[in-house]
Amino acid sequence: MLRLLPKRLPFSQSLVSPRVLLRSNFSTSFIRLNENKQTSEPKPYTEPTQPRKPLSRIPIGGVNTESQRIKDSNIEFASWKAAVLMIVTGGVLYYFFTREKKRIQVQQDAESNRGYGRPLVGGPFSLTDENGEKFTEANLKGKFSILYFGFTHCPDICPDELDKLGVWLDQLKKEGYELQPVFITCDPARDTPEVIKEYLSDFHKDIKGLTGTYQEVKDCCKQFRVYFSTPEDVKPGQDYLVDHSIFFYLMDSDGEFVDALGRNYDNETGPLRIKEQIDAFVPKAEREKQKKKEASSWW
Repeated sequence: MLRLLPKRLPFSQSLVSPRVLLRSNFSTSFIRLNENKQTSEPKPYTEPTQPRKPLSRIPIGGVNTESQRIKDSNIEFASWKAAVLMIVTGGVLYYFFTREKKRIQVQQDAESNRGYGRPLVGGPFSLTDENGEKFTEANLKGKFSILYFGFTHCPDICPDELDKLGVWLDQLKKEGYELQPVFITCDPARDTPEVIKEYLSDFHKDIKGLTGTYQEVKDCCKQFRVYFSTPEDVKPGQDYLVDHSIFFYLMDSDGEFVDALGRNYDNETGPLRIKEQIDAFVPKAEREKQKKKEASSWW
């Protein structure tokens, strides 16, 4: 059999020195390095075909100021609404508390004016109206009434006060308040029902006129603490002076006195005071019931 032996290199070629090998390897590496350098040279700069996106103005580690601005504006708007709501709520509460406080004060004033036991102002009386009909304290019940004491021969004060009363009545009626106005004479000798009826025709149509005998008028004036200076025995045609108190006496729907309005009340403050009393009114039955309840709870 024939055996194939590896081909042997010539002796001259097999004996290569290490220096030759090193040189050969270095040359090959150098050539490869040059090729890489040629292939890795930078390409010339060309303009981008698409525009660049703008750089963000948000600093590194910062926040988006636009979103922060929107957030701040929302907070400011919410704070503004809360402040307005607080002001409106406070105003409403202040109004109602003030109104309630005023109402309680008016009730207390009216209660003190009514007095305890025997009334301080007001009481039973019996007179005759301008139509000749009997008129007593019972006719004052069922609605608020306002009484004025005067006389038909009064030169200036009585006409002025009755004119002012007419303005009050019209103003109150516009606002839905019903009031019974009553004129009571302090001069029964001259002020007969016929004279009073003619005299009141120059004033508000709702005003009723009352008169009576000297004693009846005197007793009525005494009940209402009205100053009465008219002489008793007066001859026909005799001149004399009549003096009286200048007040409007406000009576509640139970026929009890609640307030006196003097000449200091004008066309604005007069109706306002009357409305306060009507709005704050508590019927006598409820007042008595409340007093009993408070007394029982106390003991």
